[in-house]
Order: sequence, then structure tokens, then C-alpha cells
Amino acid sequence: MLRGFYTAAAGMLAQERRVEMLTNNIANANTPGYKADEATLRAFPEMLLSRLEEETIPVQARRSMTKKIPIGPIATGVYMQEMMPDFSQGDVKETGQSTDVALVNGTIPTDAATGKQGTLFFVVQNGNGEVRYTRNGNFTLDAQGYLTTNDGFYVLDENNSRIQLTGTNFTIAPDGTITENNRRIARLNVAFAASPSVVAKEGNGLFRSENGLLPSAIGNATYEVKQRFLERSNVDVARSMTDMMSAYRAFEANQKILQAYDRSMDKAANEIGRLK
Repeated sequence: MLRGFYTAAAGMLAQERRVEMLTNNIANANTPGYKADEATLRAFPEMLLSRLEEETIPVQARRSMTKKIPIGPIATGVYMQEMMPDFSQGDVKETGQSTDVALVNGTIPTDAATGKQGTLFFVVQNGNGEVRYTRNGNFTLDAQGYLTTNDGFYVLDENNSRIQLTGTNFTIAPDGTITENNRRIARLNVAFAASPSVVAKEGNGLFRSENGLLPSAIGNATYEVKQRFLERSNVDVARSMTDMMSAYRAFEANQKILQAYDRSMDKAANEIGRLK
């Protein structure tokens, strides 16, 4: 009976976390460059149940021995094993702003170990000098003319240096080269992650590397940088809403099972054991 409590409660917790993930995806459906999270649910290891019985041995002294009869496996609950971003390309829309930049994937190699495609990022730097990665190309210029994200992270060039401009009248070539007043200023640093597992989300559309700095995409993948365009979120709102309703229904089903167990325990404690 108590095992049923734990199994139903584990199912409720797993679906609650799944709903939180889907809600966050829907909330960021209009965030440029946002990559939707995907979750995988996994069952806890199964247990093999057996029944113990006594078997009488047909001898004169009538001895008996314990016999174990297998009943079968039983699941012990479910949990959210991991949550991974979906790095598929989002739609690209035109904005007309010279500081908006979209990163369009070309030929992306597949990681032999995981069987998943790698991904590309813009390279940015925070005020503490820490390098982070993003797909959000909604850039701007700060008071000193540095190209930054809306959160104040500096956009880095291929030498991992900050990019300083004199105004918004500049052009960015498809290879990321920035030209201002017919003079080459810098080239955007585009990093390549061979597998999605080497980066982790940090919030505000930023990712951090788990294994040091990511290498440059040059020689690893092909891409195109499009100025005056933004990559939209890759969240499928209709599918996310459907998945969220399914998660709600699964949560309610486990809740009803938990309530049924609770009523059974109440009856066993207050009615079956009552002396008359």
C-alpha cells in the first residue's frame, strides 16, 4: 500500500516539473534565439516480487520448507531524467535594425558519440570577463559604442576582443565581417559546440560551456550571418500547449490514485480494525 503512495507521488512530481518546463517554453515563445527545452521521463528500476510459501515434504517426520514463488516485476515510479535544449534552427524575420543579427545554420556536423548535430553561437562576455554563448542576435550599442546584448554583455570578435563602433551605420557580411566607413573593423566570433551536452543554459538566453572555451566554427561548420534579421524562438506553441494539457491530465490521474490509496488506508485504520 505504501509503495503505491510513493509511485503515485513520483508521477505527480515528474509531471509538475514537466509543466514548469513547458510553461517556460511558452513564456519565451517570442524571445529571439530562444531554444525550447525538452524533457525525458524515465522509470525507476523495477523490483521483482516473490511470494514465500511453505511446502510440506512427504516424509515420515512431515518436514516443511520455504518456497519462493515469483510474482513478477513492479515499477517503483518515474522521474524526469534530464532536460535538454532543442537547438534546431528558428524562423528568421526581418527587423530593419542594423544592430540585429541572425545566425543561420549551414552544414552542421553530427557528433559520432551522441548522434546529435552540433550547434553554433555568438560569443559574448560579461562585466567580469567571463565568456558566455547566445543565439539571441538582438544587439545594441552602449554609450561607449561597444556592440552589446540587451543585458549589457559585450559581443566578441574572432580574437575574443570587444567590438567598438562609432555609430549604427555599419554593415555585416555573411561571414560576420563588420565594415564601417569602408574600413574593416572586426569579424564576429561564431563558436561551435560539437554536441548539445557540452553547454548548459544559464538564463536570459545565455549558455555556458562545461569544457572550457568552445572552438571557432571556422572549419567545423558552415553558417551565414544576416544583418537586420533576427532568429525567432523555435518553440512550437501549439505542440507545447498540447503537451502541457497531457501533463496536467497525467498529474490528475496520479492525484486520483493517491486519493484512492488514502481512502483505503483510512478505511483500514478506522473501520476494519474497529472492535464491536
